[in-house]
Amino acid sequence: MGARIKKFVFNPFQENTLVVDDGFIGVIVDPGCYESHEENLLFDYIENQNITIKAILLTHAHIDHILGVVAVQKKYNVPILLHEIETQTLEAVKNYAHVYGFPRYSEPSGPFEFLKGGEQISFGDLYFEVRFTPGHCVGHVVYYMKKEAIVLNGDVLFAGSFGRVDLPGGNIHTLKESIFNQLFTLPDDTVVYCGHGPETTIGEEKRSNYIYQF
Repeated sequence: MGARIKKFVFNPFQENTLVVDDGFIGVIVDPGCYESHEENLLFDYIENQNITIKAILLTHAHIDHILGVVAVQKKYNVPILLHEIETQTLEAVKNYAHVYGFPRYSEPSGPFEFLKGGEQISFGDLYFEVRFTPGHCVGHVVYYMKKEAIVLNGDVLFAGSFGRVDLPGGNIHTLKESIFNQLFTLPDDTVVYCGHGPETTIGEEKRSNYIYQF
């Protein structure tokens, strides 16, 4: 079978957590589960589908995308993959988690596997090309699955919109470069899984996204 993607919408930020698997082996992308019922939804699905989780892939380390990292690590004892400079975004979360209403936030302690962009990584029959896409934050990456024509794009591009740039490390000019050089160079039929909201395609966003106005 090809890659299967299951999307969960977690936490008050309505963040999209993804489980990607090949029928046997899988990874969790941006685990945003915080409440116990969210964790149970995620873990029950993985158990019912008999998926062996091999890694946590982070597109970036804003709070809404990492709330469930520690719970997933405790459950599956797997490494966290993220860009090497995104550690500064990760380390800042403990200082503001309570302000956003997450007093039980726990800081991940690793193990980490650090990315630079340009890597080809695989888990079972899952293959990802890592593309470095800063602008929403300093160390954002996306995971491109060429065979499936899918990109797991976090908060770079949304359906009709794009990631905010008013948080620390955000820069609209850098984000535009990432969108045009790393995403809009993908085939038009590539399905874009976003960190919030519905899926879209590269072709649709090239035609209609308002990034062109900036």
